[in-house]
Amino acid sequence: MFDIFQVLTPEMVLFVFIGAVAGLFVGAIPGLSVSMATALLVSITYTWETSNALATIMGVFVVGVYSGAVSAILINIPGAPSSVVTTLDGYPLAKKGQAYKALYYATIYSFIGSVIGLLVLWVLAKPISSIALKFTPMDYFLLSFFGLATVGSLTSKNFSKGLISAVLGVVLSMIGVDQLMGTPRMTFGSLQLKGGIGTVPALVGLFGFSEVLSVVFSGNYNQIVLQAKKVKVKISEVLSHWRLVISSSAIGVFVGALPGAGGPVAAFLAYNVAKKQVKNPETPFGEGALEGIVASETANNACIGGALIPMLTLAVPGDAVTAILLSVFYVHGLKPGPTFIAENPEGFATIVVGGFIGCVALLLLGLTIAPRLGRILNVPKRILIPVVTILCVIGAFACNNRIFDVVLMIAFGVLGFVMRRRGYQTAPMVLGLVLGSMMDSNFRRAISLASTSDSLLAGLFGRPITIVLLICILITLGSNIPFFKRIFSFRKSKAES
Repeated sequence: MFDIFQVLTPEMVLFVFIGAVAGLFVGAIPGLSVSMATALLVSITYTWETSNALATIMGVFVVGVYSGAVSAILINIPGAPSSVVTTLDGYPLAKKGQAYKALYYATIYSFIGSVIGLLVLWVLAKPISSIALKFTPMDYFLLSFFGLATVGSLTSKNFSKGLISAVLGVVLSMIGVDQLMGTPRMTFGSLQLKGGIGTVPALVGLFGFSEVLSVVFSGNYNQIVLQAKKVKVKISEVLSHWRLVISSSAIGVFVGALPGAGGPVAAFLAYNVAKKQVKNPETPFGEGALEGIVASETANNACIGGALIPMLTLAVPGDAVTAILLSVFYVHGLKPGPTFIAENPEGFATIVVGGFIGCVALLLLGLTIAPRLGRILNVPKRILIPVVTILCVIGAFACNNRIFDVVLMIAFGVLGFVMRRRGYQTAPMVLGLVLGSMMDSNFRRAISLASTSDSLLAGLFGRPITIVLLICILITLGSNIPFFKRIFSFRKSKAES
């Protein structure tokens, strides 16, 4: 282990807080992600001392992941894909005049999730990375498939519509250049589509611009959209969700440790588990359940520590931010890998301690500054709608500085508006967009590897981890498909009689 006081200096605290403030504002603006902020910092910090550069980036990382929930709750536009699930209950709570309470819960549980993730990183980095190393391409495919299978938890009214939405997202994710073959797919001769469908334009369109179209369609511009009222939240009320915190943190850390999975997968899985774990919530999930915010924010912030595990011990980034962080290491002459912690205890200490300071910054900024951003909620719709429209355009354009992304955002906005009118959820589509390319590439790799074995089925499904994931998928599908639910309920009633 390491001596905290060797790296904990006033200078380090200052740099972490500078990064934290940047992470709060950048992450809260739709279209400006924590990945973008970290990438910009690489060019700024390459001449700095290594400890100061790492401290600043850890501040951006920790607070940036949380701040995506701010716009998700206040204006129903997730600042990052990992905050999509937070919109399901955070925005309905805000519409009921409980925006402050939703932000309070998001802050507290983002803090708790981040702390737990970093504690696991500190203590269990090597054991967890050894488990993650055993995952094969088929295991990654099944993990992604399991994430899609949980759409029933997001669309409890109609599972089939949720599944259709998710499949449509997977199909759209296939657009662009084939990752394995290098040939264009479903581009229809368009050079712009060769780059694929960007997640940010899709997010902003499905959640932001579709909301604008809904308001315009309703014709009611004068109504006050939301009201943020400060309320007291009892400590006993916060601590009452400790069981959900444990399960969501475990999901977040483990999924974070799987390269390429990241916060969106963890948040969706944790939300699904929360719906099964919490039998009688005060408010139904999807209509303002506090448990939904607890599960989502705990899981996606616990991913921070989890994602750092393979990056530090295997030199394999767990998500987009750690991929950028990996480049920072190389720029400063550090070499992540199995011997990194033993050979660079000070660098490891800087990351862990910087992360914990970032958690403190998250708590302070989340409780003081984030609620003040909620003043936008008191703006009448006739003023708010043009502002949100401008933010949607800026957010879509800022991703790659392309007008085509603005066109995509508008197209997804229209699609999201139509889907809402028809009763289709947009969140599963986002999950399909995020996981589609990962599913495609890993499935094809798995087939290629299994084709060299004596039995194709044994090569694909002949490992314990694979079998466990396959069973989880079958149980999830079986418990949501109406035909199997009717059979199960019939047998259950027959047994009781």
